[in-house]
Amino acid sequence: MSLHNLALIENWPVPTAAAGVVRADGTVPGTHGPTAHRFPLASVTKPLAAYAALVAYEEGAIELDEPAGPPGSTVRHLLAHTSGLAFDEHRVTAPPGQRRLYSNAGFEQLGDHLAKATEIPFAEYLHQAVLAPLGMNATSLNGSPAKDGTSTVEDLLLFAAELQAPRLLDPRTVAEAMTVQYPGTKGVLPGYGHQNPNDWGLGFEIRDSKSPHWTGSSSSPRTFGHFGQSGTFLWVDPVAGAACVALTDRAFGPWAVEAWPPFTDAVLTELTAP
Repeated sequence: MSLHNLALIENWPVPTAAAGVVRADGTVPGTHGPTAHRFPLASVTKPLAAYAALVAYEEGAIELDEPAGPPGSTVRHLLAHTSGLAFDEHRVTAPPGQRRLYSNAGFEQLGDHLAKATEIPFAEYLHQAVLAPLGMNATSLNGSPAKDGTSTVEDLLLFAAELQAPRLLDPRTVAEAMTVQYPGTKGVLPGYGHQNPNDWGLGFEIRDSKSPHWTGSSSSPRTFGHFGQSGTFLWVDPVAGAACVALTDRAFGPWAVEAWPPFTDAVLTELTAP
């Protein structure tokens, strides 16, 4: 079956866009646009970095609850955006675990922590632990683990398949990553304002009942993923048994707020049609 609604990206006011869907069994029911084109990921880099951290955890290089980041913070706090670090500054603005402060600085400190623990530069560790084993040959990290990844729809569909049927990690570890960490924590979801609660797993945002949100009105509460300020997103909806990737080369803004939810709803409608 070909997913015709993926062609809705042609209506987006962007120079270039590509999208694709992968099911939990690894089949790709549809793609649209230049799926081999390399796009800046912005914060869609974070799920890749988080997955590398989880590999390091399973390898015994780190523990999720060991100290990392500012005083009192742990690896888990950094992954769940509750370390207290500011958005883009290595400055503490709250005690660990009290507020969901979305933080690029936190992921940069996570990358530094892993590099020290493994004695491997983080970009190389990400390549060895995640990208190479999954065959993500067009994906690279050149800079911050929070936002400086580059990839293609083809590569991210491989990653989205891994998230649904893990081969690199124990499924229990992945289930933990998609479970709300520090439940009830309030915070701002960038681009969508204050959310109470602002639920997050280990490097993955969890939809739950957030409103407004960048996924669809028909997306299940269990949907998890990430979007990026470069006009990119990846979501996995376990109820639908599928994941969707969309990459563009126009910065996130009102156009995305308007375009993304109906696109997701249309794709989900087509996926679940009898």
